[in-house]
Amino acid sequence: MSIELRHFRCFLAIAETLSVTRAAESLHLTQPAVSRTLRQLEDALGVRLVDRTTHHLALTPDGLAFRDRAALAVAAFDRALAYGRHTGWPLRLGHAWSAAGAGTTTLLRRWHEQHPETPLELLRIDDRTAGLARGDVDAALLRGEVSAPGLVTEELTTELRVAGLPADDPLARRSSVSLADLATRTIALNTVSGTTFVDLWPPTARPTSTITIGNTDDWIAAITGGRAVGVTTSATAGMHPHPAMAYVPLTDAPPVPVVIAWRDGPGHPRIPDLVALAREVMG
Repeated sequence: MSIELRHFRCFLAIAETLSVTRAAESLHLTQPAVSRTLRQLEDALGVRLVDRTTHHLALTPDGLAFRDRAALAVAAFDRALAYGRHTGWPLRLGHAWSAAGAGTTTLLRRWHEQHPETPLELLRIDDRTAGLARGDVDAALLRGEVSAPGLVTEELTTELRVAGLPADDPLARRSSVSLADLATRTIALNTVSGTTFVDLWPPTARPTSTITIGNTDDWIAAITGGRAVGVTTSATAGMHPHPAMAYVPLTDAPPVPVVIAWRDGPGHPRIPDLVALAREVMG
């Protein structure tokens, strides 16, 4: 049996919903059809992608590894099909938070002036590579260490770290704070796309209380709601101001590298132009 694109789409729907029922609804198929299509894919690949029990469904290690490859293949197909329908080929630039910081508007406007035939789409995707590894975007502006295989990166700049505090917190009135000032507080950690981890603190003075969140919006909500404090970069203060939030310079934490990343291999022909412009605007 030959594998078709529908097999990939079916698997990705299951991987996203972790439910054959919900996958069937999203694909407008019956549950037996979805189960049959998944079984055909597993048989053709010779591996089990999904563990299924009566009340639970989870991806196997092979399923997790295959998910990104399948997403990349589907995205490439969709992009090729879209190219035949439109005169322009949009260049998609992903980011998890803060984009190009203070240079975001300049980057977008200068791109439009220099390359009006190629729309630049800025997409926020809450993912470690902002959708780049999955093929959702052509390039991405990322912060912190980037270790995903198959990506090429170029450092553009660094950003200083700041503490994110409730505006009425006593520390918010200071001109600067230290890691030690925050160590006794509950720290909000964005484990999906953030750059702050407990090992930022010295081994002998690490925070004992943390809460885990998955995106910048939830991070801000946790802090403004008084549940936690946080650490981020200076770009967040400009891109995500909030009347109940204070951003205070952090004196003893290392800066965070900001990189532009793209996949190693054939890609959008305008990626070199985007890298050059990002270097000019942010370097």
